[in-house]
Amino acid sequence: MSNFPPLRYRQIHLDFHTSEDIPDIGAEFDAADFVKTLQDAHVDSVTVFARCHHGWGYYPSNVGPSHPNLARPDLLGEMVTACRAANIETPIYITVQWDEYLARTHPEWRVMGATNRLQVPNKDDASAGGQLTATWHSLCLSNDGLFEYVRDTALEIAERYNPPGLFFDIVTGFDCVCPKCLVKLDEMGLDAGSASDRAIKDQALAASFRDRMSDAVRAKHPAMRTFYNAGHIPKRTASHFDAYSHMEIESLPTGGWGYDHFPTSARYARAQGFDTLGQTGKFHTLWGEFGGYKSSDALTYECAQMVTLGTKCLIGDQLHPNGVMNSDTYARVAPAYARVCALEPYLDGAEQVSEVAILPNEHVVPQAGTRGTQADDGAAQMLLELHIPFDIITADADFSRYRLIVLPDEILVTGALSDKLNDYINSGGSIIASCRSGLSTEGKFALELGVAMADGEVSFDPSYFVPAQGAFGASVPMNATAMYSTAQHVTLDGGECLANVHKPYFQRSWRRFSSHQHTPDDPRAEPICPAVVVTPQTAYVSYPLFSMYKRIGQPIYKHIFLGLIDRLLDRRALQVNLPSGGRTSLTYQREHNRVILHLLYGGPQVRGVAVDDLQHGVRHIEVIEDVPNLGPLSAEITCKNKPSRIFDVLTDCDIEWDWKDGIATLNVDGMHIHRAIAIQGVGTDWKEI
Repeated sequence: MSNFPPLRYRQIHLDFHTSEDIPDIGAEFDAADFVKTLQDAHVDSVTVFARCHHGWGYYPSNVGPSHPNLARPDLLGEMVTACRAANIETPIYITVQWDEYLARTHPEWRVMGATNRLQVPNKDDASAGGQLTATWHSLCLSNDGLFEYVRDTALEIAERYNPPGLFFDIVTGFDCVCPKCLVKLDEMGLDAGSASDRAIKDQALAASFRDRMSDAVRAKHPAMRTFYNAGHIPKRTASHFDAYSHMEIESLPTGGWGYDHFPTSARYARAQGFDTLGQTGKFHTLWGEFGGYKSSDALTYECAQMVTLGTKCLIGDQLHPNGVMNSDTYARVAPAYARVCALEPYLDGAEQVSEVAILPNEHVVPQAGTRGTQADDGAAQMLLELHIPFDIITADADFSRYRLIVLPDEILVTGALSDKLNDYINSGGSIIASCRSGLSTEGKFALELGVAMADGEVSFDPSYFVPAQGAFGASVPMNATAMYSTAQHVTLDGGECLANVHKPYFQRSWRRFSSHQHTPDDPRAEPICPAVVVTPQTAYVSYPLFSMYKRIGQPIYKHIFLGLIDRLLDRRALQVNLPSGGRTSLTYQREHNRVILHLLYGGPQVRGVAVDDLQHGVRHIEVIEDVPNLGPLSAEITCKNKPSRIFDVLTDCDIEWDWKDGIATLNVDGMHIHRAIAIQGVGTDWKEI
C-alpha cells in the first residue's frame, strides 16, 4: 500500500455508459469548459472512461471497439490532456463483467445463473439470463478470454495515457453454474447444489482475476493504483485485498445503501490501513439518473462525514452523451468541496481515535440483497447513535489498540482466535458478547464470560427482559421488556447476573393466544435463566441483542448495551449531547499534537416509499433537504494532559471550555451540518487521551 501515491481529497467519478443508439457522442465537448467546471467546484481528480458497460471504448483501441458514433476519436485522451495541464488527476475506468458488446459477441461467456434470475431480480422478467430485460447481462470470470480482453485493454490504456490508477468495475460473483463453473466447483470439491459453495467458488474466481490483473499491471507500472469495484467492501482479512492499492467505498445513501452504510464500511476500511475513498453520488436516486439532483446540504453532509472518518471524497456524476458538463450539478458540488478544501490541513495524517472495536463474522455470507449481517450492522448502528467512536476489525488485527471488543450475536471462537481473545482479556481488555458469540464449535464457551451453556435456546419468542434493581440507567425499564427473539439458555458460572429472562404465560399459537400480538409476562413464574451476566472485564447478553436492534429498532436494547459499555469502560474518551441521529468522530494528528472533534447532523428522512430504479426493484429513499441549526451543545473529551487551546477549525475562533479531573468540557454555541473543533496540546500519543 505504501508504494502508491496518496489519493486526492475532492474527486468526481464521471459515468459515461452510452448506447450505440445515441448519435454524436462527445460532439460538444470543450476541454477548457470541462476543466473550468471542475476547477470552479474545487475538484482535484476525475475518473474518466475508457470502456463502458455498453462495451464501447472512448479512445482508438487496438483491443476492443470504439463507440460507433464517437464524434471525437480520442475523447478520453482529450480529457486526460486537459486535466493533466490543470493538475487534476485522471484515474481511468474499465468495465469488466458488464459489457453488452461482449455479451452479444461472446454469448459463451455469459453467466448462467443457478436460479435463472438476475443479480437483482426483476419481478416482471424471470427468463433465463434476463435476455429481454433492459439491463446489463453479466459475464463469468471463469473465461480466460474475458480476462485477456480486460488485461490487454488495461495495459494499452496504461501505456498510452499513464493514468495514476485504473478502476475495474464489476468484479464479483453472479451465482454462475455455466459449464466452466461446474468444472471449477468439482475441482474445488464443492457442491453445485449449495448456494454457499457456489459463493465460495465465485469469491475464488474474483480473487484470481484481481490477483492476475494487478500482477500484470504492476509488472510494468508498479506505482499505478488498482481498485476492483463490486458495490461494497466485504469484511475480510487483510490478505483478501492484496491486489488493491486502496479502497473505494461505493455508498450512495439515496441509492439503496442508506445513510448508515458508509460510516460502518469506513470504520472497517480505515482500520485495515488503506488509503480510502468514500463514494457517493449527485443523483437523487442511483447511477444512471439524468436530470436528478441531490441538495447541496446533502452533499456537504456526506462529504463532511467522509473526511471525519478518515477517507477522501468522491461524488458520482454522469456526463451527457454530447460531452457537456452539467453546471447545476457542479454548483451543488462546489460548497461541499470548498469545505473539504479548507479542512485538509486538519485531515492529513489524522488517525481515528476508537476505544471500541466490533469483530464481525467474516464467515457468514450476508443474505441476498444485503451488504452485511443484521448482527454486525445492528452493533454498528447502536454505536453510531450512541456517539461512541469505533472500528470494525478482523481476527488478524491488533486487539491491544482497543479497550473494548464487541462480539455480535454469532461470533464462534475457536483455535487461534480463542487464544488471542483470552490473551486480550488477561491483558486487561474487555469484551461484550451476545447470544452464540464466545462459543466454540463444540457448543461450549471458549471465553471466561461468567456463564455456561445449558439447554440450547429458550423455548419462548418473545420472552421478557427484567433487570436487577439499579443495574441499568433510567432508560431501561424495571418492568418487563419484550425481547423479540430467542435467548440462549445459560447458567451462571462465576459471573454476576444483572438481568433475567422471564417467560410469558404461554407461547402464542392458534390453539391459545391473548391480545393482539403476544402473551404477557407471567409475574408468578421464576426466571428462566440469566439475560445479562458480567465479570470485571466481560459482559454477556443471552439474546441476539444486535440483530434484534437492527430488525426492531427498540431503543431500550441500545441502552442495555450502553449500560454495559459504561460499566466496563468506567469513563469514555468522548461524550456528547447530540441527538441520536447525529454523528461524531475523534481524530488525532500526531504531528500537530492535536485532536479534532467532528460533530455532524443531517437528519435524513424517508420521503419516497416506491422508488423503482429498474435494477434494484421498489424501495424507499432517504433524503437530506433542510438541515436545522442545532445548539447549544456540549462535549466531554477525556485527556491525559490539559489542552493548550480549543478552537473552531474553519473560523479559528476559540471555543469556551472547562477543565476538571482530566476532562475538557466544551460548550459549543451551535452547528449547522458540521463542526470541526481542534483540541490542541493533548499529548504525544493518542492512547493518552
